[in-house]
Amino acid sequence: MPTSSLAFRRFFCCAIGGASPSTNNTKRNLVFLGSPKVAASVLDALFNASEAQDSIFKLAAIVTQPPSGRDRGRKLMPSPVAHHAIQRGYPEDLIFTPGKAGEEPFLADLRALNPELCITAAYGNILPSKFLQIPCYGTVNIHPSLLPLYRGAAPVQRALQDGVTETGVSLAYTVRALDAGPIIACEKVELDDSIKAPELLNVLFGLGSELLIRELPSLFDGSARLKAQPQDDSKATFAPKLSSEESWLSFDQEARSIHNKVRAFAGWPGTRARVQVIDDSGHHSLLEIKIITSRVGRKIEKLSDGKEIIFISGALVFPCAGESWLEVLELQLPGKKVMTARDFWNGLRGQKLQKLP
Repeated sequence: MPTSSLAFRRFFCCAIGGASPSTNNTKRNLVFLGSPKVAASVLDALFNASEAQDSIFKLAAIVTQPPSGRDRGRKLMPSPVAHHAIQRGYPEDLIFTPGKAGEEPFLADLRALNPELCITAAYGNILPSKFLQIPCYGTVNIHPSLLPLYRGAAPVQRALQDGVTETGVSLAYTVRALDAGPIIACEKVELDDSIKAPELLNVLFGLGSELLIRELPSLFDGSARLKAQPQDDSKATFAPKLSSEESWLSFDQEARSIHNKVRAFAGWPGTRARVQVIDDSGHHSLLEIKIITSRVGRKIEKLSDGKEIIFISGALVFPCAGESWLEVLELQLPGKKVMTARDFWNGLRGQKLQKLP
């Protein structure tokens, strides 16, 4: 099956250099907040750093989303961050799962731990002022965009949907306004047009972990506050949460726009389309497909009336707006496993495919 490749170059920016570690032998209390699998990679970096002989901090607590129903049985399962922490042998009584970060019993427990610094990575819960007032060195967020660009819940997906060729990750202080705090450090990444959202998320949170570990001394001695740069709100763009209703594709758009959406929505909610299957007798039936992997097709001579979907060199080729062509390399039928375009085409047994009117 085709696999996406990531061609990128990294550029360190913003950080002016970390301060030297504290000479105080007492380890600082750090609390980590995160929930999905990409956040577990950040937690892993913190675990490894805290276990080093010269570590200046300890993980005083982990905060994550409450258990949720997953899989067919809807059995309540801990978040990926909680699961990873338990696998690493972290005490379960120090893993907090409040429904909201403003719940007073949770805040009382947090205050009792006396956290000096809080780190968030895809936590998925709004932090109220009474939370932000607790850690004396503040709360710092790993955000997978070059702030102030793409503030919000889906920065990676919206950036790919827009077809950007450059993105990055930012380390910024958390304030009440959405992703608007001063930037401590950032790193840029140049992209090719094959990278999908899940892969890019892993790359950016991996880079964010490196930034965080590098900056921890300056965060704990307060010098990060002095060098952090305020954001230019006039340049801010926003990345709203994805919805399942957005997953439908329209081939009335140009192939480049459709391909960007396929990359952006990979994982969840995916991208879906309906096509017409025409048998030898001329009977039409509807078929729903989920497009998994695509690319912008090379220029080919226009065929028929622009409605027929053809098969060329291992790809289903969809005519799109502006005489552009989308090549679909992998797809999935409802209730079936992902298959190659060739296997799907062979399964049609001579039937034709057309776009819906």
